Amino acid sequence: MTLLDKLKTDVLTADGAMGTLLYSYGIDFCYEELNTEKPEIIEKIHQDYIKAGADVIQTNTYGANTLKLARYGIENRVRELNEAAVNIAKKAAAPGGQFVLGTIGGIRGIRKSTATNDEILASVCEQAESLLAGDPDGLLLETYYDFEELSASVKLLRQMSDVPIIAQVSMHEPGVLQNGLSLNDALQQLEGIGADVVGVNCRLGPYHTIQAFEDVTLPNKSFLSAYPNASLLDVEDGRIVYESEADYFGRAAVLLRNEGVRLIGGCCGTTPKHIEAAKKRLAGLPPLMEKKVKTKKPIVIQEAAPATDVSICEKAKTERTVIVELDTPKTLMTDKFIEGANALYATGVDAVTMADNSLASPRVSNMAMGATLKMKHDVRSLVHITCRDRNLIGLQSHLMGLDALGLHDVLAITGDPTKVGDFPGATSVYDVSSLELIQLIKQLNEGISFSGKPLKKKAKFSVAAAFNPNVRVLDRAVKRLEKKIECGADYFITQPVFTKEKIIEVHEATKHLPTPVFIGIMPLTNMRNAEFLHHEVPGIKLSDETLERMRACGEDKEASAKEGVKIAKELIDTAAGLFNGLYLITPFLRYDMSVELIHYIKELDAKKESGAMHDHISN
Repeated sequence: MTLLDKLKTDVLTADGAMGTLLYSYGIDFCYEELNTEKPEIIEKIHQDYIKAGADVIQTNTYGANTLKLARYGIENRVRELNEAAVNIAKKAAAPGGQFVLGTIGGIRGIRKSTATNDEILASVCEQAESLLAGDPDGLLLETYYDFEELSASVKLLRQMSDVPIIAQVSMHEPGVLQNGLSLNDALQQLEGIGADVVGVNCRLGPYHTIQAFEDVTLPNKSFLSAYPNASLLDVEDGRIVYESEADYFGRAAVLLRNEGVRLIGGCCGTTPKHIEAAKKRLAGLPPLMEKKVKTKKPIVIQEAAPATDVSICEKAKTERTVIVELDTPKTLMTDKFIEGANALYATGVDAVTMADNSLASPRVSNMAMGATLKMKHDVRSLVHITCRDRNLIGLQSHLMGLDALGLHDVLAITGDPTKVGDFPGATSVYDVSSLELIQLIKQLNEGISFSGKPLKKKAKFSVAAAFNPNVRVLDRAVKRLEKKIECGADYFITQPVFTKEKIIEVHEATKHLPTPVFIGIMPLTNMRNAEFLHHEVPGIKLSDETLERMRACGEDKEASAKEGVKIAKELIDTAAGLFNGLYLITPFLRYDMSVELIHYIKELDAKKESGAMHDHISN
């Protein structure tokens, strides 16, 4: 009898956790390597689950793919480790005839990972071929937070084989995936593309897993599965633990059966005792054949209020747009900063933009200063957001706060590592990359939390992305811009550029892009400033001519500043003819230098308009 035939008439009990069980034994290296190095440990775990009553066991191959094994330098052992795992499981199952599933784990979590879709599918294909060579009773795809990845994997495996496919999603919130798709819709879609058993595993304990299934209808052809964690995780003395009594898990298994689930196992924190309790409670219970799901009122996501200002992005598509960076202070003295921001905005710039602890050095919060400028001085702010300083919780909270304050112009950047700043021993978070941050911000614009939960209202962020053109191979940098556009970037702001040739090169390389590019122009203050930027700041290089011109000014501060502004004006002459967007970076709160450059830009535009008018009259 096949697994699917058995599921037609019975509720089956699957095994529990492998990884957390090995973790509890103190094993701290690649678990999949145990398939060849210490197979007796893995076989013993299988046997313990079988003795507990498991009808179905899974191979120790959750991370046995090229991408995950590469962390340990053993990516060339995919076939060896997967084939060994199937052999171990089948050997343990042989006396009792338990079903053996070949396990394939998801690659992506909340972040997309650096692996491309093609790389992930190639990894799945290689692992599946190795598992199928051992003739398992089915393939189990588990812990998939990214629905796109799971769907693509199911489609691939369905083309490769007709063995039963069990496809399980993982949720951050009960009943909803991180992309906002409801669990019921997700499971129906997986059934539609060929999965034979559809369900959930990991992240949530029994209580929330049961809650999630309350809104799930019985599939037409496939069966439902659930492998909840033992509980929500806790940390004791630096070690992850799960608090859950086995009997509680057993009672929860019955409630899952009452929601129509036919394959019930355990994930993180579960042990043979949990599976034994579930088996005893489920004994003699037939599968649920009919289920009525209460219709719930859909959550209405309110539209964002209409914008009162033209977006920076839209304006830059058709006319001159100027934004000016003014770093918030490193001390608690904010008067000069506010004075400078007011002076800059009074010139008619489109926004004052503020870095997020640039060069990994603490400054007054740009959110606080942006709110102050908006509410007390009516100055439009564009705030930078780095991935360095906040985890996912902090990032979403920060963004929700910005939306509540009406600060909707943001620049998403990775951020300089902490080692370059005032606190080199501080931790760099980097839960996500700048590309993923852009996607998550745009998800908020749909009214969906990072976890997939409805936020009841849409945000309305306009998202800029960073562009460093000061690289040897510009084409590669532009390819990254194209990826950022795919992620939702509305426009780009460059690092400061210090040569006319580079400005022209950037124009030629980006003119095909549908998004505006703001060219960064930064006036130099003196020779030491120039040498620091050239030699020490990542992503910035000055020309020999520029360095020589600044060196010629010696220690004369006034002459140095004038020369710095003169060089910046020459760069503006070139940039203004090629780009609508100009981005002025104010050095050391010297806003007077930026004010002079803004007036110069206005004079250039006025001359251009006057010349165009003269040509029109002449014709």
